[in-house]
Amino acid sequence: MTGRGVVSHAGTVLLAELADRIGLTTVLSEATEGLRERRAGHDPGWVLVDVALAIADGAVTISDVQALADQQGLHGPVGSVASTPTIWRVLDGVANTPGMLAKVRQARAEARDRAWLARGELTGSELPGSRAAGRRIAQVVIDLDATLVTAHSARKVPGAISRAALAITRLGAWLDNTGGSGTCAAAPGWRRRGPGRGSPGPAAGPAGRGTGRSGRG
Repeated sequence: MTGRGVVSHAGTVLLAELADRIGLTTVLSEATEGLRERRAGHDPGWVLVDVALAIADGAVTISDVQALADQQGLHGPVGSVASTPTIWRVLDGVANTPGMLAKVRQARAEARDRAWLARGELTGSELPGSRAAGRRIAQVVIDLDATLVTAHSARKVPGAISRAALAITRLGAWLDNTGGSGTCAAAPGWRRRGPGRGSPGPAAGPAGRGTGRSGRG
């Protein structure tokens, strides 16, 4: 959309404010303090929040996070949103620093607890009910299912065509009450998409790999 008074990606501001109010930004900053290379640099916790905002807004690559930087009226002046190389460094630090990923997961869990406790105070129920067969289920319902993540291989794989489209099977758990994802783990083997789909193959390797708030680092 174009025109005067039209703002793109405005909903990301609401998500950013939610992250601040439930303490997600703060606990992520504390969990990733060791990754900050200099005091004047970007806070890694803020960087992770920006990545989450971008994903919620439809980002499919790390460079897509720069769509937030394009909205300076929403997410601050130039430099407020970390550059793509900085984001990569933060993600690499989270993945490869011993114990860091566990700290990030714990921080996320703490913020999620605060969010549900706040909902409970407002509505009398921390979690919304789930529904099945037209009935409301006043319990926690966890969906377990497998999903295929498409991966293209440029090398020959036994039983497959070179450069054939392959898919890694991942097993996931979702909280049906909210639709939120709980965990996702890679299952051994690959699957061909198209003819021969579902044929087992050799085990696949592990999947490779702020906002306009004041006071942003």
